[in-house]
Amino acid sequence: MDASSRVLSELAAREQALDAKIEAAHLAASQQIQAAEAQAAQILKDAEGRVQAMTAEHEQALETEVQGIRSQAQSQAATQAQSTRERAEGKLQQAVETIMRAVLP
Repeated sequence: MDASSRVLSELAAREQALDAKIEAAHLAASQQIQAAEAQAAQILKDAEGRVQAMTAEHEQALETEVQGIRSQAQSQAATQAQSTRERAEGKLQQAVETIMRAVLP
């Protein structure tokens, strides 16, 4: 029975060693999962920051473009209004001259 006892004792020791290795592997895997989750959270945070920055940049570019279009439209409107005034003044002058010729001999 001495040999059987020794074999059983060795098997028990091997089992304990395997259990310790399994627990260590489980702990290492758990730590790796936590590290991966932290890294993924940081990546998401960075991506959200980039999205916000890109959105703000796009909105600023859009606002600048809108202001440019408005400014150009106002300039064109002012030019057209001035041109219309000048034509109206010319026609008014012609009308005055026509009336003066008709009234005065």
